[in-house]
Amino acid sequence: MSTDKISHIISASANVKVALSQNEECVLAIDQSVQIISECFRNEGKLLLCGNGGSASDAQHIAAELSGRFYMDRAPLFAEALHVNSSYMTAVANDYGYDKVYSRMVQAKAKKNDCLIAISTSGNSKNILEAVKTAKKNDVQVIGLTGQQDGLMDPFCDVLIKVPSNDTPRIQECHILIGHILCELIEINLFSKD
Repeated sequence: MSTDKISHIISASANVKVALSQNEECVLAIDQSVQIISECFRNEGKLLLCGNGGSASDAQHIAAELSGRFYMDRAPLFAEALHVNSSYMTAVANDYGYDKVYSRMVQAKAKKNDCLIAISTSGNSKNILEAVKTAKKNDVQVIGLTGQQDGLMDPFCDVLIKVPSNDTPRIQECHILIGHILCELIEINLFSKD
């Protein structure tokens, strides 16, 4: 019984990835994101990332690949997940409410030529929405990673990558795939000698 369930889950994940690969709008949005982030780094900008729960882990994972390395031994890039300072997060959540934990950090850190990747499977997370709105006020380009349903943050994103699924785990699995694609292609754009 459990082996059938395991096979079903793996197939469901693979099917969403195939749907993503065949979704021209998503593929174009990923390519556009690569260009925006590459240009951000060329202009000595920073890449900031935010998300909640598993999406926070994805934000941290993507930041680590870019600030460390992905495939290439190359110079580090400034990429930072905004939740990694737990003292800051708990202080702001306590003093201002959890909805403000990312927007205040965006207000403090994000400048023109920077970029924000905002990850929310629903597109409706209040603290992510506040971060996106603050980024737009600071003239920061915003890339949104969501699921297929329309969300409150959609109109505030310069680029929106909407994974063609409503299933949160399958969306998250595609988000980290998209993150890896971004890392690989950004490295090629900035550091490839070919």
